[in-house]
Amino acid sequence: MKTRAEVIADRAAYESKAAGALIGLAVGDAVGDLGRSQEHRNRYGLITRLLDDGKSTDDTEFGVLTARALLDCRGELTPEKTAQAWRKYIIGRGGAKKRAGRPLYGALENLGRGMEPPYTGRYNVMNIDDGAAMRATPHGILRAGDPEGAAELAAADACVSHDADGIWAAQAVAASVAVAIAGGSPDEIVAAGRDCLPTGSWIAAAMDIAMDVCDRHPDIEEAYEELHTKLWTPEHATSPEAIPQVYAIFRLTGGDPRRGLLWSANFGRDADTIAGLVCSFAGAMHGLAAFPESWTARLRTPSGTCLDFAAEEDIVSLAAELVALSCEQGA
Repeated sequence: MKTRAEVIADRAAYESKAAGALIGLAVGDAVGDLGRSQEHRNRYGLITRLLDDGKSTDDTEFGVLTARALLDCRGELTPEKTAQAWRKYIIGRGGAKKRAGRPLYGALENLGRGMEPPYTGRYNVMNIDDGAAMRATPHGILRAGDPEGAAELAAADACVSHDADGIWAAQAVAASVAVAIAGGSPDEIVAAGRDCLPTGSWIAAAMDIAMDVCDRHPDIEEAYEELHTKLWTPEHATSPEAIPQVYAIFRLTGGDPRRGLLWSANFGRDADTIAGLVCSFAGAMHGLAAFPESWTARLRTPSGTCLDFAAEEDIVSLAAELVALSCEQGA
């Protein structure tokens, strides 16, 4: 893995990988959302590419919110500044429309009542789902080459809506993106995420189960069913279910963007988040060229499915702005 100084020194590669990470999130989100649709399963069986009706969901749009919050505060993110961004860009714009996860709506209700983080996330329903992890990629972009710094930012962001495993999941994703942009290998990217999961936590135990499946079944075709059955949580997906599945699919596909998309977008259940993060890691590794230019052109402007303001943003431009800020901050 490169040092942070080495990442900053190669500005062109940094910008490509940052854009790849955010576009990867959008690609996996859109394709995975279709892949878990029964209508599309009936028609196609497996989904292998971005179809004409593919568009962003809350995963991409909350990732855009994170990027905007980081830029507004010049990278000095705190829980209080996260809350300010949510009040400005969500509550101030009429709230979140359908499609967001339960803890995101709970956090907005708490913020509207005048509550502040971390209590907005702590006193909140389903606050260990993957809704903070799905929006954590921008932290890894800003602190590329510094996984600890990325994880620190992710905690300041995640606590507005999540607690415990929900926060640790976001820290893992942010750290992994920071390592991926810095040229880390798939094993190093996975290890950076695992290092963020506290001993004794549910998500750490689940990650170890997922990695054991990978150790015993290095071919994803053999591991696939067990990754479902051994990590499945009743009724609703949680971070201890979805995030270890992300890392297992990424590891077993070696960071390959197309194979990662195929296996994650057809995973079922929370496939939009799972595919979004698998493809975000792959895009951070390989850069914007990891995905077809036509897909980038279609997805670089979010649809506003959940957050109105997101439809006014450009994902590739946000990535470039985060890189510029990162270079200003220096090593």
